Amino acid sequence: MEHTIPAEDPHDPATWPTGRSVMLEPLVRRVLAPNASPYTFTGTQTYIVGNGPDVAVIDPGPADTGVAGHADTNGAGHVEAILAAVGSARIAAIVCTHTHRDHSPASRPLRAMTGAPIIGCAPLVLDDSGPRADAAFDPEYAPDRVLLDGERITGSGWTIEAVATPGHTSNHLCLALSESGALFTGDHVMGWSTSVVSPPDGDMAAYMTSLQKLYDREDRVYYPAHGPQIDNPRQLVRGMIGHRRQRERQIVTLLEGGARSIPDFVAAMYKGLDERLQGAAGRSVLAHLVDLEQKGRVARNAQTWTILN
Repeated sequence: MEHTIPAEDPHDPATWPTGRSVMLEPLVRRVLAPNASPYTFTGTQTYIVGNGPDVAVIDPGPADTGVAGHADTNGAGHVEAILAAVGSARIAAIVCTHTHRDHSPASRPLRAMTGAPIIGCAPLVLDDSGPRADAAFDPEYAPDRVLLDGERITGSGWTIEAVATPGHTSNHLCLALSESGALFTGDHVMGWSTSVVSPPDGDMAAYMTSLQKLYDREDRVYYPAHGPQIDNPRQLVRGMIGHRRQRERQIVTLLEGGARSIPDFVAAMYKGLDERLQGAAGRSVLAHLVDLEQKGRVARNAQTWTILN
């Protein structure tokens, strides 16, 4: 059953029903996965593109097929909710923006059930030392085709173009819907929070370059994997670039007062932050420090960092 856009409160996950197919525009529907957390907000948003005989499924999400305790609010698992939303249409492509495990694992049961190919980002498996258990890499992701920057996939009345946006992860893609001017931004630009950039794979310099790449585009609307849609994309991206530059200036200013450890930075820069998010904040601070180190502006000594003249 199709639903109109509900009255969603960005700060109240209870107003974001999981498992329902919500029409966002004629070519785009959304199905929310039941994996809300401090790092995923209301959960991972799967998007279905197309309203004809074939569709694409973007970011199928975690591999939940109705296991007890993980069903959506309609009583079905997320994969089943996707299939119900697709209905009689053929899935022409299962497209993943990146391979964190809240995005890509459901690609496999969905492929097994439908025969649809997995297309999108390159595979990537790292021993991520970051604190985000829900965002660990998906080691079993195996695409049938990797999309390079500018490559397209097409269906009945829709065209999806890959926009390479490394930074959050080195294999991250955004996906542009040519017919409507929409951009599916995965975790690169989210509707509720800035993205965590966690070394060794997360790269702040690459992230900033990718933000500038999006700012230079003229997309009409962003559909992120987490949080509400973004109707003022360039304004938001400009603010995000400014926010990251402000964080860098904070780090330099703090180092001018003497050597500091990452917990010192977090305590000074993220006052009042939820304790559950402090580890993630530390990873983003580390990403800034690594970037400054590569620019020859700071140096590390064991667990502390100092500024260079």
